[in-house]
Amino acid sequence: MMFNFFAKRSDHPLADSKELKRIIAELHVDKPAKAVDEVSGWFDSLQHVENFRVDQFFDVLRQLDEAAQRHLLRVARDYLLAARLTKLEEERLWTRSYRYWGQVATLYRDCVERARLAPKSKGSDAFKASVPLALVRSQAARCNQLKWLAFRYGSADEDLWRSLGETYLLAEGAGNAQKAVPLYPARKGLCTVAQQYLHAIAFFASSMDSLMPVQIELADRLIAHFLPHFVLLPDCRPDSVYWVDAAAGTAPLRLARHPGVGRPGLRFFSPGTALPALEELLHRVERGEIPSDLNLGGEYAQRALLPVLRHLHLYWAKCPPQRRHTRHAVKTRMLVLFGFDDSYSLFSGAASRPGNDAGMDDWVVENVSLGGFRAQVGEVGSGRINIGALLAVQPEGGDNWMLGVARRFTRRDTDGASLGVQVLSRQALSIELRPRRRGFSAAVAIPGIWLQDRGEAGILRIVLPLAGFNVRETLEFSHQGKRRELIPMELEEAGAEYEIGCFREQAAT
Repeated sequence: MMFNFFAKRSDHPLADSKELKRIIAELHVDKPAKAVDEVSGWFDSLQHVENFRVDQFFDVLRQLDEAAQRHLLRVARDYLLAARLTKLEEERLWTRSYRYWGQVATLYRDCVERARLAPKSKGSDAFKASVPLALVRSQAARCNQLKWLAFRYGSADEDLWRSLGETYLLAEGAGNAQKAVPLYPARKGLCTVAQQYLHAIAFFASSMDSLMPVQIELADRLIAHFLPHFVLLPDCRPDSVYWVDAAAGTAPLRLARHPGVGRPGLRFFSPGTALPALEELLHRVERGEIPSDLNLGGEYAQRALLPVLRHLHLYWAKCPPQRRHTRHAVKTRMLVLFGFDDSYSLFSGAASRPGNDAGMDDWVVENVSLGGFRAQVGEVGSGRINIGALLAVQPEGGDNWMLGVARRFTRRDTDGASLGVQVLSRQALSIELRPRRRGFSAAVAIPGIWLQDRGEAGILRIVLPLAGFNVRETLEFSHQGKRRELIPMELEEAGAEYEIGCFREQAAT
């Protein structure tokens, strides 16, 4: 950004306080996307403005940013919750928000840089009291960029982590890293630059690539709620899990080994007391209680919140999950069918392969392990995949279909995306289950996919359609001329269109 440090009055329309007030008042109140676009356009116009005192420039930026906040929240809500968005509409909402947060982060940092280069000017002197707020908002905006990248399963580049690290160290050097200020007028509580950097690291450590976008938003809110429990220190502790070099601008790295000699930007991250606090909340939610002080940005049912809490419980542990099986690099093709209905038809045994090839995709597998595989997914295929989606897959040249579930999704810039798939069963069989009611079997059948090669003796794992599992309802089915009676034990997992239930088999009466 180019600035003119002379005392001439700027001819930019936003330099006129009355015009600024009118512009803010006339934002598209009923059209949040257009309002964000309008503010973003004004940000573009400020990038090469001349003759703007830094304190006045910051005040204009601050007011525009504050006016945009409620519109940004509605855009995010539409992106996460609106039904039947087209791919183009989804892309526009994502680009609009990600670009906004990048713009505003840069402009706030430019204010600080301009004051640093001319510390004795009147504008810099007047701006001095606002430096902590400018730094906190810049850091918070970068955190929002991390979240929006996670919504698309993209990875943050070095520039983003470098900006987070530089802002943290700049604030620390100026004694502002722990300076608590209100982030935005409508937001409760105080915020610091150090907290925002810690939030970014905790977000990274929480493995967002295995959550759905709405779940990522919930996880981000939970991180904010538990943020005082996390720890970021210059020294390594026994419970440290990650390390980061803020000066180098690198992403956090797992503490498999010590990073070596100490250096100014080296910091060590640990969950601190976050895990026991999370466990307490998890138990309360399991009992149907959602605390009133838990700000999730909206009302969410117990069913929506529990999977996110359980996910975070895994990744905030002192020993987070690690790969259990060795991966082996391969290059082979894989046929893929999507969803419960097609998988049920396939495993019914009625045909060796489905007749509806139009619903089938073709992937290139990059590596395999005992537990699953990772594949390259083209743009067409990636648009049909959600985390937790049920998949029927068959390796090229094979005659056996397997049942899997999409676990980790990473978008790539050049060749579509990369998807990690967990294999649920290599021997799946479609069955028809009937609830037992008052001594006889009900007439209406429930479709199920029996995972025959997984589970303990006497314990059956069965994939059911959504809401098909009822812990109070005994089921039965026939297999090889034998009637089998199942006592429900627990709901193991729930996806968007299916559930996996665990059942104990008992002798049929």
